[in-house]
Amino acid sequence: MKKLVVFASALLLVWQTAWAASVKIGVLMDESGGTGDVGKPYGEGIKDAVLWFNDNGGINGDKIDMIYVDYAYKIPQAISAYKQFKRQNVVAVHGWGTGDTEAMVKFVTEDKIPFFSASYSQHLTEPDKAPYNFIVGPTYGDQTTAALKYILGHSKDKTVAFLYNDSGFGRAPFFPHGQNKTAELGVKLVDTQVIGLKDLDATSQLLNMKKADPEYALIQQTYMATSTILKDSAKLGLRTQYIGLNWTLGEKLIELVGDIAEGYMGTSGFAFWDNEEVEGIRFLRELNKKYHPQITFRPVNYIQGFSSMYVLLSGLRMADKDYSGENLKKVFESMKNFNTMGLTAPVTFSPESHAGVNAMKIYRIEQGKIKPITDYIYAE
Repeated sequence: MKKLVVFASALLLVWQTAWAASVKIGVLMDESGGTGDVGKPYGEGIKDAVLWFNDNGGINGDKIDMIYVDYAYKIPQAISAYKQFKRQNVVAVHGWGTGDTEAMVKFVTEDKIPFFSASYSQHLTEPDKAPYNFIVGPTYGDQTTAALKYILGHSKDKTVAFLYNDSGFGRAPFFPHGQNKTAELGVKLVDTQVIGLKDLDATSQLLNMKKADPEYALIQQTYMATSTILKDSAKLGLRTQYIGLNWTLGEKLIELVGDIAEGYMGTSGFAFWDNEEVEGIRFLRELNKKYHPQITFRPVNYIQGFSSMYVLLSGLRMADKDYSGENLKKVFESMKNFNTMGLTAPVTFSPESHAGVNAMKIYRIEQGKIKPITDYIYAE
């Protein structure tokens, strides 16, 4: 028995000394709230990025200690969790939603804690307004611009409507950016309609939109509300062509509405699981064979989460163990054409812009598959 205790103690000592130190990262994710349908797989991507880094040396020999919180898409809970992260001495945070991320900008700025998020709000990319916020993905404004440019080149009457949820996330692409861009490009904005994130009926809003009869409509939602829109639109026989921003476009939508999804279009700055020609997709397929052999498919939101955390953790590796906020900010702002293995366009941050990705493709669902119909469109 004594030999067993000594052996166990020795193993514990080896385990304790395997890492030079630990680096704490806070993660805010919605798995149970209004955007949980996209938040849960996004969070799984984040977890796998941390797992892979820890299996491959951590952060220059320091173990990543991830503190993961499901805040249920409630801003007060997000702020409370962030304050707890600060007390726990995290060196960076990966957040989630637009409303809560923007509500915490003042705290993040005062505390000088780099804050990545899944919100692609334009405000979060402007260092004079949010000096410690970073995003890995095309902004909602850039996605809206790309979609409007597509409409300009493919529409007969150049008319569009905006369908959105009444939250910071829902309003971010369209007010005022989308309104201004339609005027600038010469696309006529003929209607706007509010549809809740979990609404199961959008008939009245779509009947109102039908009066304006737009040729195209842009959607800022997640899968559930988008599925409601497509089902009700099919019932009403509307002619409108829908283009959704990134949170509406994914394999889950096809699962929810089946053939009704045929022809649906969307913007995305991320590769999809079927894009096996992409190095990063081949990498993630092998990673999942190792960590999750029972899983043979991952939605695009998983790829988004992995990509963003991959960039964040890569920046920490580049910091040479100086995890002060000021140094990390400089390190991230020095990233130029950082390679995400093709999961996104190359990532570039600078002192002038914290929008890491300014390129996306427009995709269309064809025979149950999500296929690109454009090359990368770069935001101007």
